[in-house]
Amino acid sequence: MRKALITGVTGQDGSYLSSLLVDKGYEVHGILRRASTFNTDRIDHLYRDPHDAKARLLLHYGDLTDGSALRRVLFKVQPDEVYNLAAQSHVKVSFEQAEYTADVVATGTLRLLEALRDYQTNTGKPVRIYQAGSSEMFGAAKPPQSETTAFYPRSPYAVAKVAAHWYCVNYREAYGMYITNGILFNHESPTRGETFVTRKVTRALGRIYCGLQDKLYLGNLESRRDWGFAGDYVEAMWLMLQQDAPDDFVVATGESHSVRELLDEAAGLLGLDWQKFVTIDPRYLRPTEVDYLMGDGSKFRKASGWTPKVSFKELVKLMIDQDVELARQESTLKQAGHVVPLRGVANG
Repeated sequence: MRKALITGVTGQDGSYLSSLLVDKGYEVHGILRRASTFNTDRIDHLYRDPHDAKARLLLHYGDLTDGSALRRVLFKVQPDEVYNLAAQSHVKVSFEQAEYTADVVATGTLRLLEALRDYQTNTGKPVRIYQAGSSEMFGAAKPPQSETTAFYPRSPYAVAKVAAHWYCVNYREAYGMYITNGILFNHESPTRGETFVTRKVTRALGRIYCGLQDKLYLGNLESRRDWGFAGDYVEAMWLMLQQDAPDDFVVATGESHSVRELLDEAAGLLGLDWQKFVTIDPRYLRPTEVDYLMGDGSKFRKASGWTPKVSFKELVKLMIDQDVELARQESTLKQAGHVVPLRGVANG
């Protein structure tokens, strides 16, 4: 049985990847940050008591800011594959927490690489490593962006991801480590965090449709992104580590849509006119904007045969369907006399 270790296991990608690997017969280990509240909702369907012999998802406390903890987990788990998905990944927040973002995203990756280098040196056991890059690294570069496009990051998050990318290239070349950089363009799902624009839109529209909210505050409606489905993209992560040699790969749909088009599609599914309730709030504009991202993923498609299965329209419908159901549940609770908490994340 192959073992995989996932940092960021409780995130959107971590949960989809865990499900995929469990289905493929892996024993999956995840690194979990300590918190005073439970934050494992996305992976609860996979979790079993570790005393259960059938448990295939096991969790370990750790953090990319703690190199000693990373080493302990590596030597305990002895993984065949490591997927580094952990990050402070919100672009707008990275402007407000730039130092923290750099410590987790850039230096955190370096800590993990050093721990992995020590582990492989001391055990003689090879490990295949996946590093989660981001289309934000391309920033202001002209589309379509591919592996040969020069990076032009426009946020502290993007700069940190560029640093992590080059750390991985350097360790691959210096120490012969199997490290693949996956430069994934935006990938969304019904479990996307509610402060990311796609989920912010679908969550708010569901609540507006059910009479629980009357405004949606957004920033730049003309920003264009290459949006795919997270479930498709984690399959690409796995396929990258099945290649004979490590490399750098862009994963994208090759289509780009604006936030305005996202609103048109999502509101249209509910018969709503979004222009009646969307308000532009300058606080959601980035200090340096990324206007147009669209990926050229032909290199990876040729190498692996991977293609996205879920279209943009299908993705939006998946998200709208779930968020309308969530809003209906909130509405039922409210009608029953329960206090429905203010959804600050859906409002802004």
